[in-house]
Amino acid sequence: MAPQRSGVARVALLHPGEMGAALGAALVSAGHRVAWASQGRSTATAARAADAGLEDAGTVAALVRSSDVILSVCPPHAAAEVARSVAGFGGVYADANAISPGLSRLIGASVQAGGARYVDAALIGPPPRGRGDTRLYLSGEDALAVADLFAGSPVDAVTLPGEPGTASALKMAYASWTKGSASLLLTARALARAEGVEDALLQEWRISGPQLEQRSRQAALAASTKGWRWAGEMREIAATMREAGLPDGAHEAAAEVFERAPHQEGASADEATTTTVLDQLRDARARA
Repeated sequence: MAPQRSGVARVALLHPGEMGAALGAALVSAGHRVAWASQGRSTATAARAADAGLEDAGTVAALVRSSDVILSVCPPHAAAEVARSVAGFGGVYADANAISPGLSRLIGASVQAGGARYVDAALIGPPPRGRGDTRLYLSGEDALAVADLFAGSPVDAVTLPGEPGTASALKMAYASWTKGSASLLLTARALARAEGVEDALLQEWRISGPQLEQRSRQAALAASTKGWRWAGEMREIAATMREAGLPDGAHEAAAEVFERAPHQEGASADEATTTTVLDQLRDARARA
């Protein structure tokens, strides 16, 4: 059944990564009961969930039985699998993953066939810490009911007119530039390094685009700490471009850039991180 538009809701969160845990904490701050399933999850995930004030239901099956709303926040490649894991759920299922509108509609049809109601959701911004940090866009018949859950929390929940897929389309268009341009900056600087003109490029950036050098360092930091997740998002954007009759090659290439980037927990936006990333981006055959 759909959540009431007032009072305490029982919300299940799948799964409390950095963003998911922060959303869960926002819902707790709004007065709701938020649960997660620890079975098969890491100790780091358990620590995040505890810090956010989430209740441990043990298993996904227990969440399905005890929740009014399920909120899915996971890497895009896992979105369909997570939706399948809640087969038989009869409440509102909100998918807040960075997926194409087409995949969102397929997931919606799947959960609706199992008896649930579906809300397409999209997150823009960092994990919410204060008002104005994060927007949660929502589309579908129950979008307003889900938005109401975040009233009084740090999350700005915004409903969009249209069917499920609308919120995901906005996310894909937005990230196609913000994250796609990060990959382009990295490849531009990696090319200059390969051809021995990196210092000259940086000097030219300081003259004609003084923000680009620091942006390239920020892009290297994102690629090294989040690239494993951004690669899947780039492929979802490429699929969205194809569905709209637009060229998809730029974002397929961006996915490869983020896949090649080395994973470095605790990296900083400095030249050491940037150097490591740039050196790793070039194909091994070209470096030989």
